[in-house]
Amino acid sequence: MQKSNLTPLKFASASRSLRHVFVNDLIIDSHIGIYDHEKENAQKIRISVNLAVEETADPLQDNINNVLCYEAIVNKIETMVRSGHVHLVETLAENIAQMNLQDARVSTVRVRVEKLEAFANTASVGVEIERRR
Repeated sequence: MQKSNLTPLKFASASRSLRHVFVNDLIIDSHIGIYDHEKENAQKIRISVNLAVEETADPLQDNINNVLCYEAIVNKIETMVRSGHVHLVETLAENIAQMNLQDARVSTVRVRVEKLEAFANTASVGVEIERRR
């Protein structure tokens, strides 16, 4: 029996002192897509992000300044989405990933962007990416 060389993705990790901060199912009206009707009309998208955050040796002390704030993440994503038209969900996902990797505490980010209204017979279509520092 042959062993796989792939390391399974781990969420929270005690050995690496990782904390995962996430935003699930953020629904926003956006201007995204390559077709004329997508350029003329806003459509609903759903965005989810999961950030692997390196914990520091310092105690949290129940202080918001000692953690990665998910409210700030949501606000930045909303600002990005509302800043103008994007052709591809892949582009938006990459931009969200790079924005979150600017915080030195974030080692890995997973971003999912879904179009909710692209096809009548689907719940959603889209892309999910994972990027590491």
